[in-house]
Amino acid sequence: MTIPFRRRNRLSGRITLKSTNASFSAASQAAPPARLEASASPKPFLQRMLLSEYFVLYLTGACFTVAALFFPALLDPRNISNQLSNVWPLLVVAIGQTFVVVIAGIDLSLGATMGLASVAGAVAMTSAADKLLLGGSPLWGTLLTEHGGMLAGHPLATTAGVCTMLLVGMLVGLLNGVFIARFNLPPFMMTLVSLMFFSSAAIWVTQSQNIVNLPGAFTRLGSGDIVSLYFGEKPTPEIKRRDILPFVTYPMLIALTVAVVAHFLLSRTVFGRHVYAIGNNVRTAHISGVPVRRTIVLVYMIAGFCAAVAAILYSARLAGGRPTIGGGSALLDIIGATVIGGTSLAGGKGKVTWTVVGVLFFVLLSNTLNYMRLSAFHIDVVKGAIILAASLLDVLRTRLVAGEQR
Repeated sequence: MTIPFRRRNRLSGRITLKSTNASFSAASQAAPPARLEASASPKPFLQRMLLSEYFVLYLTGACFTVAALFFPALLDPRNISNQLSNVWPLLVVAIGQTFVVVIAGIDLSLGATMGLASVAGAVAMTSAADKLLLGGSPLWGTLLTEHGGMLAGHPLATTAGVCTMLLVGMLVGLLNGVFIARFNLPPFMMTLVSLMFFSSAAIWVTQSQNIVNLPGAFTRLGSGDIVSLYFGEKPTPEIKRRDILPFVTYPMLIALTVAVVAHFLLSRTVFGRHVYAIGNNVRTAHISGVPVRRTIVLVYMIAGFCAAVAAILYSARLAGGRPTIGGGSALLDIIGATVIGGTSLAGGKGKVTWTVVGVLFFVLLSNTLNYMRLSAFHIDVVKGAIILAASLLDVLRTRLVAGEQR
């Protein structure tokens, strides 16, 4: 009779019971855990699509393909060129909203900031004003006369007007940021008050009138092109000229420059890490040494700066300072493009590249709805439903990710 003995394998830590007649391994008898089998199985296709970083990009491509089957005019070069001109200003102001939403905030005053900046810049550089229209303005006789603004005809009028617009935007952002960071006012309430105050101020200053007669150097910022494409047949006695459509424009270069700089700030700098940290948990960020108040103020100043840049592009394109340039459904478009791109309203998640895709989807949606000949009321209803669906999708994606991490 032999006595069994135990031996420990030094490499694996496995205990094996051996005897002279048979050997026994406890690990060889155990079945593989069911959890490992489940994790090895591939994810469903729909789940992989929902969790993909490029989900909205895929959705945009699919929607464009389907819509083009019903509305071939979407593929017309003239339509594409016109819609691209709508992309750039919206992209710039949506980037500013992205910064704010990433820190779990919201800025409802971006449209009002655009209107106020548009008016301020136009007052500084207009070359003539109509007394019948603007005679009741509180600025008439001082900053605004029949001969224009203070810098009318000056070589630096355009530069001064642009700087004025940027300064106004940053000051509005500074005001919002200080009250939110220093006095702990809810971002919704503070920016709502700013929306009401600054939009009313812009309308009061101009008496609801547009300020025109802006310098040509300024208007080229909104419509000037660097590279153009020619479409159609060559000129003949019957066809006097070919269609000239802008391809590389000043608004395109300005918007893409803002996008590249914003992407660098969020993804490659300490400031960007602070922004995400505040969005994930502001108390934890504060304990970790993040300058919470300063970062919040800077974020709202960046949002105001982006709103001013968008005001420059819109005002230059429309050749006038308009107090209602950010009114109507502009705020809906700004928030919608940001949320649809994937930036979470809960904070802590968002990218500039996502916002670019969200803007493209939102512009495509607006263009398709216009071709469907829907009224403005129905278009806003559809846009609101799309924003709601994007918010629900964000909640679903968050739950799926949380379930995978358990």
